[in-house]
Amino acid sequence: MDNNSETIKALNELLQGEYMAVESFNNFISRLGDENTKKTLQEIQKQHRENIDKLASYIQTIGGQPDENLGMKGKMGDIKLNMELGSGTDTSEIIKKAIEGETQGVNMAEKVLRGDLDDRSRDIAGEILKKDRKSIEKLKSLI
Repeated sequence: MDNNSETIKALNELLQGEYMAVESFNNFISRLGDENTKKTLQEIQKQHRENIDKLASYIQTIGGQPDENLGMKGKMGDIKLNMELGSGTDTSEIIKKAIEGETQGVNMAEKVLRGDLDDRSRDIAGEILKKDRKSIEKLKSLI
């Protein structure tokens, strides 16, 4: 595999994680009664949507095709999340799950950053990582 296709593969992995995040936040937001918490989660979700746009555009710019669906891993993660939350609407439990998901996203972005990326790809992944870390802080402040 040439360098470009490795980069595209890594960025698509990151893109998948962003789609998973948006989907998870749909789930969290639909369970929340507290408007303040809901608003914060919507802001974080909006950030993930912006990350998707940026990643998908860049993947196309470098000649790749963005993998724009949840994939099997994402679907399984969604099912697992629904099982863990059950019919729960406990705000602190939802926030904890959101923190757990964001932390997984940070770990994925760090893994991608350790890969063999060109400078622009590294910048984009680093930017997403920074935003995800800020999101974790926002979520922690809600507890």
